Amino acid sequence: MKRRILLVDDELAILLTLRAILEMNGFEVDTAASAKEAAQKLKNGVFEMVITDMRMETETAGYEVIQEARQQEYDPATAILTAYPSLGNEWQSQGAQSLLVKPVNTNELLRQIEALLISHQDHRMRNQLPKAAKRTANAASGKIDHTSAASKKAL
Repeated sequence: MKRRILLVDDELAILLTLRAILEMNGFEVDTAASAKEAAQKLKNGVFEMVITDMRMETETAGYEVIQEARQQEYDPATAILTAYPSLGNEWQSQGAQSLLVKPVNTNELLRQIEALLISHQDHRMRNQLPKAAKRTANAASGKIDHTSAASKKAL
């Protein structure tokens, strides 16, 4: 099964080039040309990773994309792609897990994406272990939660 990436950039040449590179390397890629379009795609799809340009319709549109991605139940890995690496650590406080500086060498980009996906998956697994242990303890004590995830979300 191919891993899905949402790639967000308002520069068509960059969007198409990165899409081609990622698809040639086994990823399924969906694209968006603005933060608004990305928000819709994030709500209507499921992605393992979101890579977004910082400066699009506003100077900080990339942060809007990251924040929308962080709100999704499927919890994608997130990266800011920018030609302006002078963001300091602000990108981390805004929820991004990685900063990719363009132009970026293809092999380095792929290495960084793979590293982020592995790191993010490890983080998700560590966070799920306490939840699984709690469910096991509840089941052992007879406190079984029969509420589905969809029902909990509706509450």
